[in-house]
Amino acid sequence: MEKTDYIIREIRESEYPLLDDFLYEAIFIPEGVEPPPREIIKQPELQVYIRDFGKGKHDIALIAEVGTKAVGAVWVRIMNDYGHIDEQTPSFAISLYKEYRGKGIGTALMRAMLERLRKEGIEQASLAVQKQNYAVKMYKNVGFEIVDENKEEYIMLCRL
Repeated sequence: MEKTDYIIREIRESEYPLLDDFLYEAIFIPEGVEPPPREIIKQPELQVYIRDFGKGKHDIALIAEVGTKAVGAVWVRIMNDYGHIDEQTPSFAISLYKEYRGKGIGTALMRAMLERLRKEGIEQASLAVQKQNYAVKMYKNVGFEIVDENKEEYIMLCRL
């Protein structure tokens, strides 16, 4: 694994539109499956992740930056998404551009966000992930446990 120098920082309000790109990148596409059209992020079940971001009390986003380029993002908010637990538990979304995956940046983003949530006094965070997604292992490594599942997805929880 080649080393990539990066920093993790808070997202700037002017960068909120980047969450559109990262939401699209977060869509898990199994091997051999055509990616969906970009317009898919306009669907209501995906818009919950980004619509009016920054207006909610627990809307927090961090960016991974290589040089001056944002290459990944992790963001949380309390929303009625696939991984929704309750109104006190923020749900995670995370993605990296493909060429930056597998370099430890996603793990670093997750750890930085979990630390940030601890400092905010948040007790737990959740996420939903497709069972086939290679990221399941990384989520377990940073402290998430499977608490529920359906045919396609795990619901995972990290107690802070």
